[in-house]
Amino acid sequence: MDQKNAPKKPVKITDTTFRDGHQSTLATRVRTEDMVPVAEQLDQVGFHSIEIWGGATFDVAHRFLGEDPWERPKVLKKLMPKTPFLMLLRGQNLVAYRNHPDDLVEAFVEKSAEVGIDIFRCFDALNDERNFEMAFKAIKKVKKHVQGTICYSLTQRRMGGAVYNLEYYLKKAKTLVDMGADSICIKDMAGILAPYDAYDLIKALKGTVKLPIQLHTHYTSGMGSMTYLKAVEAGVDVIDTALAPFALRSAQPALEPIVVTLEGTPWDTGLDLNKLLKLGEHLESIAPKYRDFLDTTKMSVIDTGVLKHQIPGGMISNMVNQLKQMKALHRIDEVYAELPQTREDLGFPPLVTPTSQIVGVQAVLNVLSGGRYKMVSNETKDYCYGLYGKPPRPIKEEVRKQCLKNYKKGEEPITCRPADTIEPELEKAKEETKGIAKDLCDTLIYALYPKTGIDFLKWKYGVEPMPDKVKPKTLEDIKKEDESLTKTKEGFRKLA
Repeated sequence: MDQKNAPKKPVKITDTTFRDGHQSTLATRVRTEDMVPVAEQLDQVGFHSIEIWGGATFDVAHRFLGEDPWERPKVLKKLMPKTPFLMLLRGQNLVAYRNHPDDLVEAFVEKSAEVGIDIFRCFDALNDERNFEMAFKAIKKVKKHVQGTICYSLTQRRMGGAVYNLEYYLKKAKTLVDMGADSICIKDMAGILAPYDAYDLIKALKGTVKLPIQLHTHYTSGMGSMTYLKAVEAGVDVIDTALAPFALRSAQPALEPIVVTLEGTPWDTGLDLNKLLKLGEHLESIAPKYRDFLDTTKMSVIDTGVLKHQIPGGMISNMVNQLKQMKALHRIDEVYAELPQTREDLGFPPLVTPTSQIVGVQAVLNVLSGGRYKMVSNETKDYCYGLYGKPPRPIKEEVRKQCLKNYKKGEEPITCRPADTIEPELEKAKEETKGIAKDLCDTLIYALYPKTGIDFLKWKYGVEPMPDKVKPKTLEDIKKEDESLTKTKEGFRKLA
């Protein structure tokens, strides 16, 4: 593209370091205490927004870190008043793994806005807009920004084919505009959006809808930075990046090289590289505390296999664990071969939580149970019944009938919005947490995660002691572990 004739349009940046950056590289384990020291400096950078919450952060905070998930945005908002906070909201799933009733959706959005969330990035695993309806209404009610999100998926190596073609994405974007979205995000969770497809997609979106367009990708395949460059040339308004220590691998492309790449061009970010480098130094200083969560099983920091099979990393690890438990890891190639067929049977759902797990588990069962759909998981039954929403293409009739045979809810699938089948739960949750929950935030922790939520509330209020496994490690702890490990190795060497 001829830079000289391009109109000046600085690209805006959403920083994902405090959410997707460490979720993708360190299993979401970075604690609030390690974010606080650089929060004020991060607020001074000039980001369009900072992704601070949502995704797995709510789950991991209370379950594995012993942190109240509501406290992180509250603490950081006091230190970062200038930059809008963004959260990832799974539509009717909220920040958990099932569709929730409307009363919980409304209450969750209301409290999220109170603790500091400004932009709600709403997505649905099936791109079923009906699963956005209540969330959109709730966000509008609290006068916050609704970012309508489309999960990017493919059925072949490049964009196109009968399902995920350009028209599919343009139609979805127009629907989100009609529903009242304030901006549109393309969410490429597996990092499979190829650079020239990104150019065509963003160019077409900019010519179709009059809202800001944001692009979110992952570096998993190695294409991420190239994809962003072509998207910028096509006119994308905002891109998601992470600071280098928590970037690359299966996280977002690193911000620092993008800043230099665009410097002096019409898309110059205007961000100060020196400030970014100092922030990176802090992340490097605290990174050893979380080293055990970094995947070091491979030399490569990208997964070139995803260019062929298009399976997100989390989905692969789930299938591997399932096969290990069944002592059938040697049959993983059969599962890889079965996956595309199972996905086609189920209507080509995008492979993102929770549909990726549903397809993966069912593919394993189809291989190991002695016949396709001879065994059907409860989640696949619920999916075929319509409880997750409407897939991009109809489920194959014979597969649906087989999966719903003798199904407890009925053999004919629902056609209504899934949440219309769910009774209100908030008052029941309040009653069940009476005597321990102090406010609505406590109640919502339990409502979304009944088992682990009640355990956390007992730790929080001293009813039960917090287990050592969720207590934070210090750098001194890490050093002692290193010394112990070194001594053990020396002992084995001497014995040898």
